[in-house]
Amino acid sequence: MFRVTVAGLLMGVAALAATPTFNKDVLPILQKHCQGCHRPGEIAPMSLLSYTEARPWAKSMKAAVVSEKMPPWFADPKYGHFANDRRLSAAELATISGWVDAGAPEGNLKDAPPPLKFQDGWNIKPDMIIEMPKDFQVKATGTINYQNILVKAHFDEDKWVVAAEMRPGNAKVVHHMRAIVRPPSSTWLASAVPGEAYEEGSEAMGGAKDGTDLLGKYNPGLGAQSFDVDGSAKFIPKGSDIVFNIHYTSVGTPQTDRSKVGLVFAKVPPKNRYWMSPGTPAAFNLAIPAGDSNAEVVSEVTVGVDNAKLVYIQPHMHLRGKDYEVRVTYPTGEKETVFKGKWNFDWQIGYELAKPLPVPRGTRILSIAHYDNSANNKFNPDPGKTILWGDQNWDEMQSGFLGLVVDVKTDLSKVFQPSGPSLMPRGTSGPTLSAYEATVKK
Repeated sequence: MFRVTVAGLLMGVAALAATPTFNKDVLPILQKHCQGCHRPGEIAPMSLLSYTEARPWAKSMKAAVVSEKMPPWFADPKYGHFANDRRLSAAELATISGWVDAGAPEGNLKDAPPPLKFQDGWNIKPDMIIEMPKDFQVKATGTINYQNILVKAHFDEDKWVVAAEMRPGNAKVVHHMRAIVRPPSSTWLASAVPGEAYEEGSEAMGGAKDGTDLLGKYNPGLGAQSFDVDGSAKFIPKGSDIVFNIHYTSVGTPQTDRSKVGLVFAKVPPKNRYWMSPGTPAAFNLAIPAGDSNAEVVSEVTVGVDNAKLVYIQPHMHLRGKDYEVRVTYPTGEKETVFKGKWNFDWQIGYELAKPLPVPRGTRILSIAHYDNSANNKFNPDPGKTILWGDQNWDEMQSGFLGLVVDVKTDLSKVFQPSGPSLMPRGTSGPTLSAYEATVKK
């Protein structure tokens, strides 16, 4: 009897010792996966920096992680491997569930890891911060076209950038934005007054066709971007300016915004250049029929340079988007699906490939997207209307931001050329993959 009692007591002690506590077990998980957004000044609705802040949300935290609503991650694990995979491990899920089920105990404060240090709200430690010189006045209602704001950055020498982070001055009205390098040779916005806002559609933005390059991006949930992949960095020529290309949305009351971008410079010039496509492949010819609950739209680019490697994928659609897929067809004819995932308008995530993927000259990169333009889509602004390409949320886009590593001497205007379905005339739907393949067979 004594042996049984002792054995039972030891089992009880072991079970008690195994009970997760916030300080020892849960806080490290929050630091790794959650606090980038769940802290003051960020986009999450509550802070999870301390036990006092996290405890009221314990049951909600469990529900969110068990349902895989949090952390936000939409890539299908059967396709591709990604360095920034946000999914919790089975052990981390069990820890949070066990902690909540045990009554969310705090534990010993001595077990807590040191708090994370954030650089004045930044997720990076910027060497240089470039800010809009004055506030942009956001009207209370109505459509606000894309705004381009030229900022004199005073780059007195060539610069290589290994990381960038865009931060909105007013996250309530900034839907998304881009920081674009405008070299002195560019004719785009050549007569612009620095600090003044100029309306311009996204199709006319210029992109690499006019010598510009996409330096940084902001979308809800995107965060900072790193460019030191495979010994690479982004290039800013001496004398360049920065253009803030911003999509604002009205929220019912007048607002102001003064956004900024932070840059981390390379210590030495890199051996490769990191280049981000300016929203390609893209289906400017898209047409989504009224009421269609699973409309397909495809687009394509062909690689036109040697020694390029794909390192980053970020889909872009609007309120009717459902899913997005990227297929690669190599010059040998071999095909590979490198990304497939659901679309979430509220969390426009970028996916960093765990290993750079060589895409030789002649490789075709095809994107396949599906849309719900039916009344069953609660986010659909108008299910009774055929939808075409447009800048506003009630329009649609089918595009992708692809990050590539190329040789520093590469002619960027030749990296991607629109091809295949992206060159088809606009029809009543699509372009779809089957419609394009039918034209090829002819």
